[in-house]
Amino acid sequence: MALDDCHFPAIFNFGDSNSDTGGLAAAFPHAVSPPYGETFFHDTVGRYSDGRVILDFIANSFDLPFLGAYLDSLGNNFKHGANFATSASTIRLPKIVLPDNGGYSPFFLDFQTGHFQILKATSETQKHGVGTVNSDSIPDMNSYSKALYTFDIGQNDLSQGLWGLNGNLTIDEVKNTTIPDMIDGFVYNFKNIYYSSGGKAFWIHNTGPIGCLPYCLIRFPSAEKDKAGCAKDYNEVAQYYNSKLKEAVVQLRNDLPLAAITYVDVYSAKYALFAEPEKYGLEKPLIACCGYGGDYNYNMDRGCGGMIDVNGSQILVGSCQKPWLRVNWDGIHYTEAANKVVFDKISSGAYSDPPIPLKHACHRV
Repeated sequence: MALDDCHFPAIFNFGDSNSDTGGLAAAFPHAVSPPYGETFFHDTVGRYSDGRVILDFIANSFDLPFLGAYLDSLGNNFKHGANFATSASTIRLPKIVLPDNGGYSPFFLDFQTGHFQILKATSETQKHGVGTVNSDSIPDMNSYSKALYTFDIGQNDLSQGLWGLNGNLTIDEVKNTTIPDMIDGFVYNFKNIYYSSGGKAFWIHNTGPIGCLPYCLIRFPSAEKDKAGCAKDYNEVAQYYNSKLKEAVVQLRNDLPLAAITYVDVYSAKYALFAEPEKYGLEKPLIACCGYGGDYNYNMDRGCGGMIDVNGSQILVGSCQKPWLRVNWDGIHYTEAANKVVFDKISSGAYSDPPIPLKHACHRV
């Protein structure tokens, strides 16, 4: 049976830097600096890429404006949804928070859920004429039940356990302790959002191949590599988390039979860029475009946009000449070109369970 295309009036997103559109930069003004944003926006705009992130392409596919970061109060309009994601966010309470060196975002998933509930409560009071917020800048109450809810979070919990400060857990410890807590935290927040929103359409990304990213490869130079040059054990940790997340999604469908919940295998879509970059017109997938030094053009102490001393002179850690040909942007995140390829792959439904395209995500099949 042919399904009608979905028409979402709004999108509400929860996540980390893979979908941050300015949240961390609003809270910590110097979190993002040039050359971030140089390709599309020609400004930093709070995204951890040279241009658009996957969430931007999702919004565009429904003819919706780019989602403003909830934490950014300067001129944002949330009529068509809001983005609660911040870079360095985790599912669980982080052990060390920014601005401490090596810390993670204080706006972990519990906070993002709470911020969503505040926004919805604001819409409710405005509906009854007692609010002080301009109604043209917040969602209508009807939008909450008809919106698309998207999730992309979990990568930082894994990195915090494997190599973060107070981390350095073994792979088995991460599998046996960290990941079960991650799943419990995700399910708890998902249900809170479901019950408080009245929403029916949910689009959940699993986590990508962290073992292919320079920030992992440089930490574990002796790790066994696969044919693509990625660290096998660390990718297997991500895949293990993804398998548990998929099991949790299956249970959520049983617990919430009215919800249309799509599990999206972003891992496979992203790994294809490392295994066969030339197939997508890309090159040098393991080497950061914006960075400095070493086999992977990545320095843990001086990242993209920072200053580094070279022969007594301070120089900007800048980008490569052709970011549109590259997969990795800054050692951790993807270029706009890579994000567009991944969006095209996952929006088709080929990487989804159930196997439906993004435009049909409102249907329970």
